[in-house]
Amino acid sequence: MSNSIDDMFRFHQTALNLRATRQELIASNIANADTPNYKARDIDFTSAMKGALQGSGAALTVAKTAPGHLSGAAGETVMGAPVMYRKPVQPSADGNTVDMDVERAQFADNALRYEASVRFISDKAKDVLAALQG
Repeated sequence: MSNSIDDMFRFHQTALNLRATRQELIASNIANADTPNYKARDIDFTSAMKGALQGSGAALTVAKTAPGHLSGAAGETVMGAPVMYRKPVQPSADGNTVDMDVERAQFADNALRYEASVRFISDKAKDVLAALQG
């Protein structure tokens, strides 16, 4: 029984971690709305969640073809899902791709889903506690 409880909470822990990371990315986009040449970034939550649940969080390594090359990641990833750049609806003159309307909507949507997950976990924890006490 405890294994199924652990699995249930692990799933939601992973979802909350992804939601929190996505919220940070969106907040960074909003904070850099006036930064020239800043490119808005986001993750595909569905593919990130699938990757995290399948354990495919391993990042690709960069090939070093010369001794002077720096080692590093092949690109920023979140639990196996690549951080992608948003395609601008209307390009700006300074090269910034942040669309504040899109970012605000994504921020609100992600925050609402985060809160729903927290409430779901809270309710499940209360149910488990009630079952153990009763």
